[in-house]
Amino acid sequence: MSVRTSTSGVVRWHGRYDELSAADRRALLDRSAGADDSIRERTAEVVGRVRTNGDDALRALALTFDGVSLNSLEVPREAWQRALDALTPALRRSMERSAANLERVHRAFLPTAQETESEPGIIIGRRPDPLVRVGVYAPGGRAAYPSSVLMGVIPARVAGVGEVILCSPPDRVTGQPSAVVLAAAALAGADRVFALGGAGAIAAMAFGTATVPRVDRIVGPGNAYVAEAKLQVSSAVAIDSPAGPSELLVLCDASADAAVVAREMLAQAEHDPLAAVVAVVTDESLAQGVLAELSRRLPEQPRAEIAAAALAGQGAVLVVKDVGEAIAVANAYAAEHLLLLVARSDEVLASLRGAGTVFVGASSSVAFGDYMTGANHVLPTGGLARSYSGLSTLDFVRWTTYQCVSPSAAARLAEDVGAFADAEGLPGHAAAARAWCVRGAA
Repeated sequence: MSVRTSTSGVVRWHGRYDELSAADRRALLDRSAGADDSIRERTAEVVGRVRTNGDDALRALALTFDGVSLNSLEVPREAWQRALDALTPALRRSMERSAANLERVHRAFLPTAQETESEPGIIIGRRPDPLVRVGVYAPGGRAAYPSSVLMGVIPARVAGVGEVILCSPPDRVTGQPSAVVLAAAALAGADRVFALGGAGAIAAMAFGTATVPRVDRIVGPGNAYVAEAKLQVSSAVAIDSPAGPSELLVLCDASADAAVVAREMLAQAEHDPLAAVVAVVTDESLAQGVLAELSRRLPEQPRAEIAAAALAGQGAVLVVKDVGEAIAVANAYAAEHLLLLVARSDEVLASLRGAGTVFVGASSSVAFGDYMTGANHVLPTGGLARSYSGLSTLDFVRWTTYQCVSPSAAARLAEDVGAFADAEGLPGHAAAARAWCVRGAA
């Protein structure tokens, strides 16, 4: 059976995965925002305007898309501190706990310099050097994301980046990013904050304007336009990954609880109408239970309209014959978040190769990773987890490679290098190498 929507109408696909039509399988697996020509064209127009007209374009875009007439693109530091001071004690405690865990985890995974000797007298080294300036993007619009501020700024600080700037959209009332975003900027240790959103903010950080400095790398999640803008500027500036709308794949066998599966799917579906939430199950009765739980719980959700659109647009409950097929589907889908609800989780975890981050067991709710565990929630989407990794301190360094060849090692290398150079028609290279035949030996 291959059905486009469930009997309850709650998800786009349900039934057996191996009976999906070729068109449905493509629609399920191809989630790239870049596939939409209208998004690509509109983003290119915005990027071009900012690159040509700088601050003037940014003010015009803020008026058009945010409904705000900006007196200043930059938010003064005093506003961040006021926002931090105004936090409720409970929220400040939660944010400080998250920040501490992020720092602890990312410091533990800091890259280190290494050297090796390929032959006696030949030393090759690699050294991680912090970037000079990075730009962090924190989404706005439907919701404020102070967690994304912490996830972007803190690893950059841990890596030793010289200057960290933050861009986040202004709201219509204050003309500044959300107060909780500003508070997070103060807590995380950002250097400058700009009231800029969408593709325009990405272009400003990539190319620089009179007010916004050009950065060495842009990181952070965003909507389809932000993801596309990051792709379009990636020839001018490094990016983490073109992260777009949230995704979740729940891989489960008969031991899983349908209520847990539905609860986690709804939690990710509330992010965005374009979010993708999929359950891949080995048991038909569990699949029916998940569908029933989704139908029962959806009307009770505070963001039910958004979650319903996500489930109807890119939601699925699919049945596979066994855990092996479930692993193959999960690796092909390459989800941003993968929740693993199986009896033999260690074995399955070892076989997973295409996920931004894996949450092992029912108590490892994706929500914990979104906010508090210390792992990073800025992750690749749209199937790009096949080749991209989640944000880490590696994103905030570049590697300097150095090599030292002793005179005696140069003498040993000289003739073989000369032979290579002769074969490639590069006599100058050959001569430079062979000069050490005698000098090195001496």
